Amino acid sequence: MSGMVGPELLLLLLGALVVTAIARRLNWSAPLVLVAVGLVVSFIPGVPEFELDPHLILVLVLPPLLYSAALDSSYLNIRANLRPIGLLAVGLVLFTTFVVGITARLVFPDLPFAAALVLGAVVAPPDAVAAVAIGRKLGLQRRAMTLLVGESLINDATALTAFKVAVAAAAGTAMHPVTSVGMFLLITVGGIAVGLVVGVVVRFLRKRLCEGVLESALGLLVPFGAYLLAEEAAHVSGVLAVVVAGLYIGHNAPRGTYSTRLQDAAVWRSADVLLESFVFALIGLQVSTIVRNVDLDTGLLLGAAAVLLATILARFVWMYPATYLPRILFPKLKKREDRPPHLGQVTVISWAGMRGVVTLAAAAAVPENVPGRDIILFCAFVVTVATLLLQGTTLPWLINKIGFEGDDARKDALAEAQVQHRAAQAAVTRLDEEIDNVPEHVRDQLRSLAEHRGNAAWERLGRQEEESPAAAYRRLRTAMLKAERDEFIKARDNGEIDDEVLFRVLRELDLEEAALSRE
Repeated sequence: MSGMVGPELLLLLLGALVVTAIARRLNWSAPLVLVAVGLVVSFIPGVPEFELDPHLILVLVLPPLLYSAALDSSYLNIRANLRPIGLLAVGLVLFTTFVVGITARLVFPDLPFAAALVLGAVVAPPDAVAAVAIGRKLGLQRRAMTLLVGESLINDATALTAFKVAVAAAAGTAMHPVTSVGMFLLITVGGIAVGLVVGVVVRFLRKRLCEGVLESALGLLVPFGAYLLAEEAAHVSGVLAVVVAGLYIGHNAPRGTYSTRLQDAAVWRSADVLLESFVFALIGLQVSTIVRNVDLDTGLLLGAAAVLLATILARFVWMYPATYLPRILFPKLKKREDRPPHLGQVTVISWAGMRGVVTLAAAAAVPENVPGRDIILFCAFVVTVATLLLQGTTLPWLINKIGFEGDDARKDALAEAQVQHRAAQAAVTRLDEEIDNVPEHVRDQLRSLAEHRGNAAWERLGRQEEESPAAAYRRLRTAMLKAERDEFIKARDNGEIDDEVLFRVLRELDLEEAALSRE
């Protein structure tokens, strides 16, 4: 990070975490608060300039964030919605690139069209971190969440590829359109292939390590290894390589060990919080540097406002026809899909187009010899901050106003109850098969536990006024676990047991309490 030494970087990370903690305590959107606080702090006298290094963002920040999101994403849901995700992540990105490019060319007459397309490619990819966080909190329907997540995983690759082509044209090394399309396809297919190879190799290695700590340590290297292997060695899309590797490894994670899953979840949640806090704070801190590097006048401000408006409207203009026209033009598609998406859902996805750190990183990566570089950087900053603060603050209101009443939770609970019932029966059958000189009270205890887990899922479907047996079990067992934990801590404090004994016992109690909390 140019212009940033060790202590300054540490203070930035610490400050971002503090702001995130306060925002979460107040139940506010942490990304939006971080941007706002960064904007204010950037103008405080004596605060050092935090210049954004695009190489650092694209190599050290973007890969782990994408990889973590891919690990938590559903490969099956993304595959089932690949057509609409493709329309968003590829079609919409290219459409936005041209719409914004044409708009920029009109409002900035001195800006060459190729440079205007560079600006279009820079602001084309939305960052769904804030939108997904808001959607989950407010119960946005699963299909809408799948589209937002799937779009955010793939659109960066499309935009960065379009960015490379536009920069080449703006710098005077333009290539033939057919060559450009061929390069785009090669970069895309190559990135998918590299990601798949990395995923298969890493899964093969993790299966043979058989130790959660080592498996998680290897997992930390995957996003950086996949990105660098694709970008530096194969010269294909590193973003797609990271996403595909993450989807493959995440899809196969349930076949691994429980210790690895628990540890991976903790590691990547912590990494997400740290990196997301860092990048959103950094976005806000860019304002003073960017404003000082341009000559602010009415023409520049009005032009940036026009680019912002074109960026927002392009998403609406694309979303409605792309959602409903294919069902009209292709009857087979209409038969295959149960029902058309709700108009309100399309409106929410259209409004959830906040830009993020990739836009600023791409803008900072524009070469010095590209005409109008300062205009591109300023407009990219205006679009990023304005969409985050404007759309991010109003998205919860829009979701509540439309009033989604999806039945995803009810369907999930019913499906879980049915499978849990079969699982409990399978567990009891296996118990009967494995019994060999086992005391009767042990058999009864294990059978009772299996029956409890089978019944708990069905009880969650009901709306009993009184406490259900499963709820009573969880409440009482949690109280018992707390008493056990307090007793062991007291024994450690009195010198009766060593810390190593305490940590081992606490892990066992914590795992059981985590299972109770899950129920």
